[in-house]
Amino acid sequence: MKLDILDISRNKVGEVDLPVQFDEDVREDLVRRSFLVLRSNKRKPYGAMPEAGKRASVKISKRRRKYRGMYGFGIARTPRKILSRRGTRMYWVGAFSPNTVGGRRAHPPKSEKILRKKINKKERKKAIRICIAASVNSDLVKKKGHIIPENYPFILDKKFEDLSKTKELIEVLKAFELKKELDRVSKRNIRAGKGKSRGRRYKTKNGPLIVVSKESGIVKAADNIPGIDVVNVKNLNVEVLGNGVPGRLTLWTASSLEVLEKEKLFR
Repeated sequence: MKLDILDISRNKVGEVDLPVQFDEDVREDLVRRSFLVLRSNKRKPYGAMPEAGKRASVKISKRRRKYRGMYGFGIARTPRKILSRRGTRMYWVGAFSPNTVGGRRAHPPKSEKILRKKINKKERKKAIRICIAASVNSDLVKKKGHIIPENYPFILDKKFEDLSKTKELIEVLKAFELKKELDRVSKRNIRAGKGKSRGRRYKTKNGPLIVVSKESGIVKAADNIPGIDVVNVKNLNVEVLGNGVPGRLTLWTASSLEVLEKEKLFR
């Protein structure tokens, strides 16, 4: 498959043959599995304190004629602590048990639980190749919700990586008929649920992904543009290529394709 190489002014400056990584058949089930493994391995262990709810002095007996016992009182066998007493009459309060105030949890999360999952190396690389191939499939990109220009897919010239100002990058993207896409991802929604109070109040949509061959000025230039990500071709994964759903709008630079083919990445 051949694609046109366009410069910053949207003029055709050449053509390029896509590497073999773009020839993969799309399998959404494999991409989804690889994505879940990637997300699972990012989780950190968490759990309740082992002694939480178990620090009350609970000792109670149902035996006959036992001092501080509750034989014959007609009360449930819930573990209780003595809050106060008058003579041999005790004032019990439920404790320790999961059905009592301040008691332990029945099945708390445990920090020793193994959250890490595994996937075969060949499957992981194949999932990345599937996402790479889907990025130049205009039907899949539209299905994912992106608003793409008429001449998509295309390859960007090497000079595109030298852009160092946010204003310049926005003007170039608008010149490539991506203004509607930028407007779509600029809107952010308030998250439903408790996540609002846990540092993730707003949700933003994924916009264009720019794949480069090295760390350059465009990385900082895209920082302030919502929805746009810039990633080195060596750091590609199924998360950045579409959050587990193949078909993200991706702008490849000519130099990134050279690195992809020369170093035989993800093969």
